[in-house]
Order: sequence, then structure tokens, then C-alpha cells
Amino acid sequence: MRKIFFSILFLSLIGLIILSCEKEYENSKQLELTGELVYNTSCKNGLKSSSYETTTPDTLSCVEYTFDSTNNKLTLKHINAGFNCCPDSLYVKISSNGDTIIIQEYEANAQCDCNCLYDLEIELNDVKAKKYQIRFIEPYATDQQELLFGADLINNKMGKFCVTRKQYPWGVESVN
Repeated sequence: MRKIFFSILFLSLIGLIILSCEKEYENSKQLELTGELVYNTSCKNGLKSSSYETTTPDTLSCVEYTFDSTNNKLTLKHINAGFNCCPDSLYVKISSNGDTIIIQEYEANAQCDCNCLYDLEIELNDVKAKKYQIRFIEPYATDQQELLFGADLINNKMGKFCVTRKQYPWGVESVN
């Protein structure tokens, strides 16, 4: 009887160890997000775009987010993103580090000697409802405040974060 009891106890302990290791492995896995740039305006002539967002001043760079928990989709709208006036194409690279989502924006080929503002819409898939830090890496905002903010997708399905920018191509409207 003792042998059976200790055998059951031993097997139970092994089972608990295996389960706890699997749970620890799940918690330590990196986010495996996929996503893409789904829309961008053309260069905002006069810093206004008739086809997208027109209420944000050119001295602000903003990100509006919306989380669809049914489809695990996070939509990010970057308003007043700075790029070359005539890029070949605009792109984003999406990665993660722990609970930080990193959106790196870039252009294929800067073909003109000028910059302007664009509005971008980015969709991320396979996003879980939890707290994240969202960080944008922008090609023309290197010496300015970084777009980095917290998003609690459990309690806030929508939100907006802005930084003030006054270096070219931001803030040009007030200079004219």
C-alpha cells in the first residue's frame, strides 16, 4: 500500500513540475506579432489632407489606437509622421521586446530634397488584451521627443498619445 501511495505522490509531483515548466515557458515567450502599413495619405500639401485627418495641428505627432478584442487586432493611426516629400514607398517593420511593441517607420527611397507630413494606418494581428508600451522609431524625428506610450488594452480599447514637434517638417505652418 505504501508503495502505491508513494508512486502516486511521485507521479503527481512530476506532473506538477511539467505543468509549471510549460506555464513558465508560455509566459517567457516573446510576442509574435504580425502586421503591416495598410494605408498612408500622400504628402500633406499645406499640411492638410482632405482624405484623412485634418484636426491635428502640424506641431503635433499623434498616435490613435483602437483594439478589436474579438479579432485580436490593434489599429494604430500615426498622424503627422514625417517623411521625404517623394518617397518611393513607405513601410513599417513591427517587432516586440517583452511587453514593448516597436513600430519602425521607413521609406524606400528619398527622391526629393524636401520633407512633409503623412498620416499612416497600421494594423497589428495576434495582439493579446494586456498592457503594452508602444514605441515608434521615426526616420526624421531623431532629435525630438520619442513617440513612446503605454496602452492598457484590457481597460482601454481606444486611446490617443501626442508629442509636440517644432522642427522641420513639423510646425512649418506657423513659420509661413
